[in-house]
Amino acid sequence: MKLNKEIVSYLIFGVLTTLVNIVTFWLFDDILEMDYKLATTIAWIVSVLFAFITNKLYVFNSKDMQIQAVLKELATFMFFRFLSYLLDLATMIVCVELLKIDNLLAKILANVLVVIFNYFASKFVIFKSAKGRLK
Repeated sequence: MKLNKEIVSYLIFGVLTTLVNIVTFWLFDDILEMDYKLATTIAWIVSVLFAFITNKLYVFNSKDMQIQAVLKELATFMFFRFLSYLLDLATMIVCVELLKIDNLLAKILANVLVVIFNYFASKFVIFKSAKGRLK
């Protein structure tokens, strides 16, 4: 039962993280008229911080707040999220500059790839050791 709750929580917070990413991108790209690459970077930072906090506290119920534990979790999380940022940015560049796709549509397509990548990274690497804590 707990595993199903975690899967549902992961999906809910994943959708919210994606929305945070897209809305933040839209705000900086369309409203503030920043370069789409800078807007993508800012959106990534905001959404990764949101994802870390929600995954730690609500999805995987990691209540260890000792600085070493939090820094270790954050470092692993950030490493894989940085890889997904590179995937996000590369997808944006290919879609916008090479394929001439609208910025917002390109951002949505990039997020599909990022969500798939993050799911597999979280399931098989980042939170793999958390299985023992979930019992």
